[in-house]
Amino acid sequence: MIVAKVTSKGQVTIPKKIREFLNIDAQDKIEFTLLEQGKVLITSEQNSARTLFGMLKHRKLIEPVSVEQMDAAVQDMRKKRTRK
Repeated sequence: MIVAKVTSKGQVTIPKKIREFLNIDAQDKIEFTLLEQGKVLITSEQNSARTLFGMLKHRKLIEPVSVEQMDAAVQDMRKKRTRK
């Protein structure tokens, strides 16, 4: 059993073993689910793909390239290397 003390401000330091088990670090969020008989389930908040949508909007969109274009780029690089 792992025990932690509640401060006068209602704060609790999560013990290291629990932080490691939940794979959480500073600024991560945890979820509290109320269960029966005065028990609480604590889990790490996992980001769904939906919450990540739009995260890279600031990045410039790049047109996809074909296999032929990739092959041509590789050949160009090989030519440049052999010239040196």
